[in-house]
Amino acid sequence: MKLKVIAAGVLALVAAGATAQNINGAGATFPYPIYSKWFSEYSKLHPEVKINYQSIGSGGGIRQVSEGTVDFGATDGPMSDDQLKAAKVKVMHIPTVLGAVVPVYNIPGVNKELNFSSDVIADIYLGKITTWNDPRIAKDNPGVNLPANSILPVYRSDGSGTTYIFTDFLSKVSSDWQTKVGKATSVKWPSGIGQKGNEGVAGMVRQSPNSFGYVELIYATQNKMSYGSVKNAAGKFVKATTEGVTAAAAAASKTMPADYRVSITNAPGATSYPISSFTWLLIPTHSTDPAKARALAGFVDWMLTNGEAEAAPLTYAPLPKPVQDMVRKSIATIK
Repeated sequence: MKLKVIAAGVLALVAAGATAQNINGAGATFPYPIYSKWFSEYSKLHPEVKINYQSIGSGGGIRQVSEGTVDFGATDGPMSDDQLKAAKVKVMHIPTVLGAVVPVYNIPGVNKELNFSSDVIADIYLGKITTWNDPRIAKDNPGVNLPANSILPVYRSDGSGTTYIFTDFLSKVSSDWQTKVGKATSVKWPSGIGQKGNEGVAGMVRQSPNSFGYVELIYATQNKMSYGSVKNAAGKFVKATTEGVTAAAAAASKTMPADYRVSITNAPGATSYPISSFTWLLIPTHSTDPAKARALAGFVDWMLTNGEAEAAPLTYAPLPKPVQDMVRKSIATIK
């Protein structure tokens, strides 16, 4: 009897091994906290599926999925038409959640929450505003005793979707920025010091007095960093919240293009947080391993049904329901 039980166990292990799927992905650091949670939870529910994800930045995710070296990529800046054409595989953008990029700062002696006009943020990185007591910063923050210390701008040194979101916003609000720098996952920064990943920027700002940077909201909250309100298109200073991100996505959800490549920075509306964005998985539409493709589609379906409810506690906003319904139809085409 014991031999039969052992044999049955061995057969079960062999069967499990035969159907086990190791899915490898790489890309954006912006959604890494929620992706890490989702992938872990899904593997617990489906032990036969193990999803390995490297948080290397959106530029790396685009590059690796385009070369076919990973099963999926992840990005906060959608691939351009040229990038899609150059990819060795046909890639589908699948939105997962929405998030906010926030301006973080470390000013000794200043514990109040600061306001930042959009053009002020641009001019800090353009090198036009160089001290914390600049009249334009002071104007937005009456009553705050700002020091005459020099500002140290901190930016992403790697190809970054967070940078894409940030520079997309700056390109919309500053013609000078649009002309001299533009938007991309990697740009030539006029001033400052570069760090790798949201983690790197957050760490540098935390340890560097008088520094200023930009990170995804959860990196600011988890590290207990000071971050400011940003003036939106309606002229209101808005602090990043999931509600503000949802408000920014409201218009886009009604006119979402079929390929999901859309920008919601500087969105209209009094409550819209202006540096908001969708983040996307990059999934080959025709996989060389159909079993992996089915497993990945199964994860996305679970994400829509169960994972979206976990977005808000991690400071992300869930996909609007119309977008969720679109994604369900899209994943049915993955082969």
